[in-house]
Amino acid sequence: MSPIAIEVDSPPQSRTFMRRFAGAPLPWIMPVIVVIGIFYLYPVIDVFRLSFTNATLIGDTQDYTLGSIVNALSSPQLPDILWATLIFVGGSVIGQQILGLAVAVTVIRGEKRGLFGTTILRTTALIAWVVPGIAGGIIWQMLFSEAPYGALNSIFRLMHMPTVAWLSDPAMAPWSTLISNIWRGTAFSMVVMYAALKAIDPSLYEAAEVDGATASQQFFFVTLPQLRAAILVNMILITIQTVNTFDAIITLTGGGPGRATEVISLYVFNIVFRNYDLSGGSVLSVLMLIISLGLAFVYASFLPKEEEQ
Repeated sequence: MSPIAIEVDSPPQSRTFMRRFAGAPLPWIMPVIVVIGIFYLYPVIDVFRLSFTNATLIGDTQDYTLGSIVNALSSPQLPDILWATLIFVGGSVIGQQILGLAVAVTVIRGEKRGLFGTTILRTTALIAWVVPGIAGGIIWQMLFSEAPYGALNSIFRLMHMPTVAWLSDPAMAPWSTLISNIWRGTAFSMVVMYAALKAIDPSLYEAAEVDGATASQQFFFVTLPQLRAAILVNMILITIQTVNTFDAIITLTGGGPGRATEVISLYVFNIVFRNYDLSGGSVLSVLMLIISLGLAFVYASFLPKEEEQ
């Protein structure tokens, strides 16, 4: 039925109601405001409220106090937790960014030359992305296992090389978690870089070739400047994602040995679900939110302005 037919068949009161709200945006965006308020804004507000209480998972009553904030932020474990988080997030962002860009450039060049295997390479990278974090941790736990059936150490034994204490050495375990997270997150960066590379105007490369630019000069002076916005947006997204990652770590190392791989997201999980300290977990969740927003604002400050584009 056409809109004209609707207007003709509608009763006068219905037409008056539709005309009254036709030019007002609030009724049309109200469902979005309600959904965002219920599913996004309310949990954040409640976490802020809980951080000012002494709430626990097993207690029925709660009082408002600043003691939870003082206790959580003065914990002697917190500096080590933040340092482990910094290493994990910084290494993951750099590794995922570089490998994602390398895979995207390889796929783009392979497609231009019609090389066999570019689709396989792209699909293989995407497989790691769709694997759940828990499953990814189990996969890498089997690869890093120091038992006789451990895949990587078995290869080292065949090559008569010394084995590596991937998960039991406090100095090596953070690198193991870093490798597993880079493996999982590279696919997302590859997708973002692939889309950005496809959007670059080919005439820029044609002009560079006319000027005699080499392949490396085209990459550094044409490709990278054109990818600046995509790189920064990708860094924002994977930083927030990595700060909140704990499922793969809890499966791979459980935060150990000791607390060598216990990042802040896993620390919050342990505080809430093992110590039943809901207020302390809320304080640390707010700290995670501040860290994520702070890093996002830093990245966003380097985004090209409209007049620069």
